[in-house]
Amino acid sequence: MTPRVTVVIPNWNGERFLRLCLGSLQDQSFRAFETIMVDNGSVDGSIAFVKEHFPGVHVVPLGENRGIAAAFNAGIEASTAEYVVLLNNDTEQDPGWLDALVRAAEDHPESGLFASKLVDFHDRRVLDGAGDAMRLSGLPYRLGHGERDRVRFDKPGYVFGACAAAALYRRSMLDEVGLFDEDFVSYCEDGDLNFRAQLVGYRCFYVPDAVVYHMGSASTGGKRSPTATRFGSRNSFSLLVKNLPLSAVPHVLPFFVTGQLVRLLTAAATGSLRAHLEGLAGAWRHLPLMIEKRAEIQRRKKLSDAEVRRLLRESSLAATTSIARRLRDRVVSR
Repeated sequence: MTPRVTVVIPNWNGERFLRLCLGSLQDQSFRAFETIMVDNGSVDGSIAFVKEHFPGVHVVPLGENRGIAAAFNAGIEASTAEYVVLLNNDTEQDPGWLDALVRAAEDHPESGLFASKLVDFHDRRVLDGAGDAMRLSGLPYRLGHGERDRVRFDKPGYVFGACAAAALYRRSMLDEVGLFDEDFVSYCEDGDLNFRAQLVGYRCFYVPDAVVYHMGSASTGGKRSPTATRFGSRNSFSLLVKNLPLSAVPHVLPFFVTGQLVRLLTAAATGSLRAHLEGLAGAWRHLPLMIEKRAEIQRRKKLSDAEVRRLLRESSLAATTSIARRLRDRVVSR
């Protein structure tokens, strides 16, 4: 019998996380799922560990590190389930996590993707993310990131997108919108898919009962690592080139320029300026490829340009409000 859900876990030298991640998956109240671990050329014994301790997990070895987008796609292509759930290996899941996601998918047929409630693994009073937003500066943002987990995050509702660290996707949506862009390699690949899904008319629904405890950037050395900075700088620019309607450019441009200046200053202040500039150079090299992809994306767009501009304004406002609350929490906690 084909399972209704396939949980896809990308892995690169993550053996130290797998006992907790796969063990908490075994404790899920929802049982009609299979698990696929896609291994990006690990050399730490991850595959042998899974085969010994979790023999029910199907392992897809890529043989080399091709990035998280390629790992996601390999897992999706190895599945035929109605729903595909992507899950980072540096997570622990609440026992009702999968059940909450599937129930939300059944209750909201208008939505093509569903965001989990990500909680900081090390301090469970703090959120890691409650759905993703897209700022007018072009930078994705995890709503609630760094904020205290308060009552307002217990309310379900529509958000711009889902963080692929723990998200459910309808296969029918992926068949129409397409899979992750492997040219992004890692970082912002989920933001790109979120944007493409919105343009075609699929909404994203935040599910607060779907709780996952997330360590965050554990495999890549943290969000300020050279790898994260380089790919993040490149891909956040490429995301806009691919997806932003031309009529929205004048509305976004002032915020984009301001955001780029802030990011440049932040990179200089944190010692990551070289990686940031390398990322911008990479965005320039990718520009012809992204423009080529843009043509097909804009041709298939179903939302009007006015609807896209409204969506971006609302999403950016939600991100700005979230950032302000996070800063206030920091001040109050001192």
